[in-house]
Amino acid sequence: MNKIEQAESILKKYNQNHIKIKTEEQAEQILEIDFAQLEELYQYAINKKNIDDIENIEPIKAINPDKLKKEELNEYESLGEEEIKKGKFAVAIMAGGQGTRLGHNGPKGTFKLEINSKVKSLFEVIVDKLKEAQKKYNITLNCYIMTSPQNHEETKEFFEKANYFGYPKQFIKFFKQGDLPLLNKEGKLLLDKKGLIQQASDGNGGIFHSMAKNGIIKELEQKGIEWVFIGSVDNLLVKYVDTLLLGLAIKEKVKIATRTVIKNSPYEKVGVLCKKDGKIKVIEYTEIPENMRVAVDENGEIIYGEAHIMCNLYNIEAIKKASTKELKYHVAEKKAEYIDKTGKLIIPQEANCYKFEKFIFDSFCLFDRIAILRGKREEDFAPIKNASGKDSPETAKILYENYMKKIHKI
Repeated sequence: MNKIEQAESILKKYNQNHIKIKTEEQAEQILEIDFAQLEELYQYAINKKNIDDIENIEPIKAINPDKLKKEELNEYESLGEEEIKKGKFAVAIMAGGQGTRLGHNGPKGTFKLEINSKVKSLFEVIVDKLKEAQKKYNITLNCYIMTSPQNHEETKEFFEKANYFGYPKQFIKFFKQGDLPLLNKEGKLLLDKKGLIQQASDGNGGIFHSMAKNGIIKELEQKGIEWVFIGSVDNLLVKYVDTLLLGLAIKEKVKIATRTVIKNSPYEKVGVLCKKDGKIKVIEYTEIPENMRVAVDENGEIIYGEAHIMCNLYNIEAIKKASTKELKYHVAEKKAEYIDKTGKLIIPQEANCYKFEKFIFDSFCLFDRIAILRGKREEDFAPIKNASGKDSPETAKILYENYMKKIHKI
């Protein structure tokens, strides 16, 4: 059979023959899809239940810097700074998303906002932090930017046009994350405007496989890099060069570390760290049961309130290990436009499909120990998720400018 015939046979086998193949490009895309996996994920999606018991789940403790002695803080900072000066530290930015929810047409990292009377993109804010470290530690850090198949070329072009914001081009490298097809509520594939299968990124947890596939892990080893800070593009206050977290990880002799903040309410949309069966775990806000969500201690504090804010540090050995494992998939309901059987573009008003994605924090359970450093919301967490209101450019801008005034004593 030729490629088109092979693809048609597969579609028929998995009851997806509403898809009509007209080109070899379509056929090649079909042949790359793991339909057995998709079928399994769909069954999980339609039968999905929240964690309905808290047996063997317990809260996890974070280290609060405010309660450490000055000597301890100085030791951690010194350990972190020395590792950076030795060239053993790099940064990875997860930037595969689009700015759709912000009303922005393009990669989320290209979204611009006015900060201290200057208009800057999210990417430029991050590069500014790298330049500060360059000046402070007299070393140019390697930066790896994970894009998606949907925004890869546009992201690269954005950096080229901006002349990499004055950062040495050879120290910034782009690599793509993987993707998976979307399925509608009946388990059917959707077509995009080009007549191809509608796909979406496979989540930030796919970063380890993507780093291996794109030669990033090999490059890190060749350069003698032992630690990589992995953060998201949409938090203005991420400390990409986090000497305190790095020093803590070195002192505690752990392979992974993370910064957290305390949830501001039981219903804040963030995952929380805990332990299940003795293993480190993050329970997503979409999956936490009500009784755990609202539980408080004798002081009225949220018991499961140690929020994961995507500020993670990995030793190279931890990255290599995670790249060889299959993290579980989570299910999200999304709105996705598609072409119907008459060729008409359908723009849904509500969620019409399932998206399957891995989360980076599911790699935590691969390790027996983790260093958790409790940050402060006003210093570490200024997410840009929504066009207005909570977690918007407006709220992030205020948090960022206030923090800059504080550290620079403006």
